Amino acid sequence: MPYSAGMAQHDRRSFLKMTALAGAFSTTSLFQQAHAEEWQAAGKAVHHMDPASVSQNEDFWSVIQRGYSVSPLIMNLNNGGVSPSPIVVQQAVERYNQMTNEGPSYFMWQILDQGREPLRAKLARLAGVSAEEVAINRNATEALNTIIYGLPFKAGDEVLGCKFDYPNMMNAYRQRAERDGIVYKQITFDFPVEDVDAIVKAYEQAMTPNTKLVHITHVVNWVGQIMPVRQIADMAHAHGAEVIVDGAHSFGLLDFKISDLHCDYFGTSLHKFLSAPIGSGMMWVKQDKIAKLWPLTCYGDGHSPNIRKFEALGTRSFPIEQGIGEAINFHEAIGSRRKQERIFYLKNYWATRVKDIKGVKLHTSLKPEFSCAISGVSVEGYTPTELMNTLFDRYKIHTVGIDYEGQRCIRVTPHVYTTLADVDKFVNAIDELAAKKKA
Repeated sequence: MPYSAGMAQHDRRSFLKMTALAGAFSTTSLFQQAHAEEWQAAGKAVHHMDPASVSQNEDFWSVIQRGYSVSPLIMNLNNGGVSPSPIVVQQAVERYNQMTNEGPSYFMWQILDQGREPLRAKLARLAGVSAEEVAINRNATEALNTIIYGLPFKAGDEVLGCKFDYPNMMNAYRQRAERDGIVYKQITFDFPVEDVDAIVKAYEQAMTPNTKLVHITHVVNWVGQIMPVRQIADMAHAHGAEVIVDGAHSFGLLDFKISDLHCDYFGTSLHKFLSAPIGSGMMWVKQDKIAKLWPLTCYGDGHSPNIRKFEALGTRSFPIEQGIGEAINFHEAIGSRRKQERIFYLKNYWATRVKDIKGVKLHTSLKPEFSCAISGVSVEGYTPTELMNTLFDRYKIHTVGIDYEGQRCIRVTPHVYTTLADVDKFVNAIDELAAKKKA
């Protein structure tokens, strides 16, 4: 029997549905086709080891590293900005993009769009929440701004945040202050801080009976401080305030479930530590909060309790959206706790080697409860921009300069594909630059 167009369409529907539902080692996932045999063997070799021990097993991580296609021309230590996608994620996006362009209005809306619900369920399982609380969008800014602009504040309502929150969120609150008369208050810290009670107390002392919302950045993007979200949230709720969490740098890095945080709202970018396609994000809203939250874009019933009202974005990249599923496969095959332990090990590997070099200063804790991947470091005699540029010009090491609220350093962020040889090269570069300034 000839292979008909109808059969081809059926196969595409089946491929999309099966791929969207696929687990890491299911027969239909691209991950399984590329990595199953090798990864299962690597996992078997370390199955008796705890995650902290696995974090130092270079044979295991060399298998993971081969799943990426990183450039040999530069060393990327700015994964806190955007992380590269594994090869299988890139291939998934390319495959879906090719499918889309064979007949966009059909394959987008009739085929790829049908994969959103299985993907929503997959993200919800990873996040430890109900699928009816998860919206899929493009980044943390879109997710959190949707919440910030959608909350029914009135003049005089107070929002409490921190000067080390992300600028796009701070600017959204400032616009609401200008347009709606809310009061936006910020506290500050001299990071690193290694005292949970002190952090919680700083927020509590700034609260008033008018505080309606507390904004918490889970992992501070500037220098990597991990904030005690659950303790702050419990305190805020005790004072009658709701809690929104910026999880841009925590989701896919730290081993947690959103439900662990006791917050009401959560937004994240999936193209950071989850290594999903660039331009993918997720928004979570507690079920009983959805109806009161206005959607940022058009929707027929703004008071609907349906989380999908926040996805009325019009035409967008369905290939990027569907590529998220393969990123989850890749992540889950590693294991959340193993991944967190490995990246923390890489951070401390370099940080403990440079902290005692004369003229070098760390701006981030070395303790696992207060830091993981991101760390700030400065070298006496260099401005942040000078240090960033010198590292790239001389060593082709890519970092980012931070000069904000008294934190003057470069931000250094490894990922699972970063090798010990990479980290050694960075340590040697810092040592050389500090020695030259002393001379």
